[in-house]
Amino acid sequence: MAKAAEPKETPLNKQYNQIKAKYPGAMLLFRVGDFYETFGEDAIKASKILGIVLTRRNNGGSNDELAGFPHHSLDTYLPRLVRAGQRVAICDQLEDPKSVKGIVKRGVTELVTPGVSFNDNVLDVRQNNYLASVHFAGDDLLGVAFLDISTGEFFTTEGTTAYVDKLIQGFSPAEILYCKKHRKRFEHIFGEKYNTYTFEDWVYAYDFSYELLIKHFKTSNLKGFGVENLREGITAAGVILQYLNDTEHREMSHISRLNRLDKDHYVWLDRFTIRNLELLFAQYEGGVPLIEVLDQTITPMGARLLRKWMVLPLKNKAQIEERLDTVEFFRSDDAVMQSLIQILKPIGDLERLVSKVAVRRINPREMVQLKRALDQITPLKQLLSESPNKALEKYTAQLNDCRFLVDKIAAELREDAPTQVNQGNMIRTGVDEALDELHKIAFSGKDYLLDIQTREAERTGIPSLKIAYNKVFGYYLEVSNAHKEKVPQEWIRKQTLVNAERYITEELKVYEEKILTAESKINEIEFRIFNDLVVTAGEFVTAIQENARVISALDALLSFARVARKNGYCRPVISENRVLNIKEGRHPVIEQQLPPGETYVPNDLYLDDDTQQIIIITGPNMAGKSALLRQTALIVLMAQTGCFVPAASAEVGLVDKIFTRVGANDNLSRGESTFMVEMTETASILNNLGDRSLVIMDEIGRGTSTYDGVSIAWSIAEYLHNNPKLKPRTLFATHYHELNNLANDLQRIKNYNVSVKELNGRIVFLRKLKEGGSEHSFGIHVAQLAGMPQSVVLRANEILQALEKSEAKEKNKQKLSDAPKSNYQLNFFDPVDPVGEEIKERIRELDLNTLSPIEALLKLNELQNKLKG
Repeated sequence: MAKAAEPKETPLNKQYNQIKAKYPGAMLLFRVGDFYETFGEDAIKASKILGIVLTRRNNGGSNDELAGFPHHSLDTYLPRLVRAGQRVAICDQLEDPKSVKGIVKRGVTELVTPGVSFNDNVLDVRQNNYLASVHFAGDDLLGVAFLDISTGEFFTTEGTTAYVDKLIQGFSPAEILYCKKHRKRFEHIFGEKYNTYTFEDWVYAYDFSYELLIKHFKTSNLKGFGVENLREGITAAGVILQYLNDTEHREMSHISRLNRLDKDHYVWLDRFTIRNLELLFAQYEGGVPLIEVLDQTITPMGARLLRKWMVLPLKNKAQIEERLDTVEFFRSDDAVMQSLIQILKPIGDLERLVSKVAVRRINPREMVQLKRALDQITPLKQLLSESPNKALEKYTAQLNDCRFLVDKIAAELREDAPTQVNQGNMIRTGVDEALDELHKIAFSGKDYLLDIQTREAERTGIPSLKIAYNKVFGYYLEVSNAHKEKVPQEWIRKQTLVNAERYITEELKVYEEKILTAESKINEIEFRIFNDLVVTAGEFVTAIQENARVISALDALLSFARVARKNGYCRPVISENRVLNIKEGRHPVIEQQLPPGETYVPNDLYLDDDTQQIIIITGPNMAGKSALLRQTALIVLMAQTGCFVPAASAEVGLVDKIFTRVGANDNLSRGESTFMVEMTETASILNNLGDRSLVIMDEIGRGTSTYDGVSIAWSIAEYLHNNPKLKPRTLFATHYHELNNLANDLQRIKNYNVSVKELNGRIVFLRKLKEGGSEHSFGIHVAQLAGMPQSVVLRANEILQALEKSEAKEKNKQKLSDAPKSNYQLNFFDPVDPVGEEIKERIRELDLNTLSPIEALLKLNELQNKLKG
């Protein structure tokens, strides 16, 4: 039997396969004529993501999948591919097909990934688009770096797994790089929700990364950036530069500094806290995150900076006060506020515009926008210089009006410049004499042609003579059949129609050549002038980036002032003591979501580390406990970002860490129940407490049996109170009313409840915090409000009354009230009998086959306490 012939590889196929082999794992958009085509597996993916038709072509006997779209639709389809997590290699034609015989030269001009893009349609203008790199250096030591290539911001640091995890949560990178051999560890820590790319071991080498960094920054070391001693952070940062090189991004002069993320400068917010407080994203559909309330910024770069401030509150009192001073100045002077708003409006995204200058990707229209933005620097400096606010003096000195560049753009570029450099009409008249002459030839053609038409009609006596143009013949003279006998002998016939004849003349051909040559030369000269302009702008990149940093800071502070005025916020008093004293505090988000006419019920709250370190808050569901807890954390966080706060007054003793354990979530994909997630989050809090921490705990121990839950909650409260080194200020909301007994034995624990009023079998939520514990949860009333069938509600009431009369309940309650009176960290019961035969007897009576692990630990703890006693 004859062997089937191998499918023949065409030159185009061969070229495609060679290019595709250089970019494994990337979808290759292969330019063929006026289309970007995808083949094989890429075509199957593209058709599903983009909803375009998947076809097949017969290529030498093999059927290959094929899917494509018009090249001018790239900006429409590329963002959808990238947002779907695809790495996309854009392969363009590097030669003009008209001037080439055979196969056109092609090459990848850009590799766009979720974390590496300049495309405006891929990027969210009000959010950074970070590429992250994680370096696993030891059991609990990681290096991490973040780069937003669209703005040039580059950060690095190193620390524990928990610290890096919280940074990843806060920066929310679009893509993460890590070493392939650590895949399981990466997924265990960070999950599988991120777009990732992995490297081999050799890339994650300190020496290799160090050399890449000093070569890029053109320095002999990294001391000037304050990162010289961050060995693991340097390693992670270098990998990012390697990735940029691999993705064909070589013009990177806008990445001009490497910033150190120093954890000593910022309040610790772990990933649970960022999520639970809904700082940047709502947890549930229809929810509103804090950023949406506070973001009244005018420029995209101001919005991006505000998001960073939200997850990196300050710990330095002087820096916080400087921000607050500026916010207070803006808030108190309406004229300055309105003037600043008008100055900022035309600026746009100066930060990303200057990045496009650095990488030579800016178009003519964007260059005009750059000029408009820089035009605002002079009035901005004038406004700031006239201000009595000392904090603004620093900003005035940092601004550079870049006057030479502004004047050059204004003199050379048209105000209505196009978006494409090959469309013409970019350069003003008077910039280049040769260009002006060519413009006359190209754009005065109608008059010239009209002169020819009039002259030839008079000379030949053909009144209906007309001149027209098509792509086949170029310019031609058209004569109707009625006058064709009058055509001069020197005219050359090119086409016969039903009712007319078409002719060309030597004069028309010469003029046509001039026009076609003029258009080509116009594009060539305009491109050269524009390219020189981009090069000149490149010399101002550093100065413009500094302008962008100043403007974004002013915009963010102005946003704080506008929100403070609109929502009636007060300036917090920042102190070095350990007091948190809030008068008439409100939840900044909830109060904005209330129906018209309904006002938020404010509450006072006081915490310190001497008299009232821990508050146990009881009360029914829906009474407002969770809102009270969250608003306290949000007020502290807002104060330490330099924002005014929703309260009548607030004294905030600086905190170093904010922890929140609220809500009920599971993680079934990783085999973690609701209770396991709760315990994991709680363990993270207890293991990372700082000297000035604020701890918010809501309903600890709900996911297990009542006794287990009470025991755990009780023990945690004791731990927070009795810790010999730390006295974290704590709010502890619970339905375990037994915890009210803690206040009897532990002097810095106080009981409060969120009050309700019962009227005719119904409850009214007063939402007011008052001293003293509550003995009721009103759970059945809440079930009724939720729409539970009436028969279920009535039956539940019957069962509740029976249980409340039960002697067992009273006994168990008495046991718990008598239980913990020890100063030991995990004691649950006091020793009441001497050691000896009784302990031996208890050990003999234990049935080890039926004891759960926690029961065994509790028994062991009980016996150990007896021996200590």
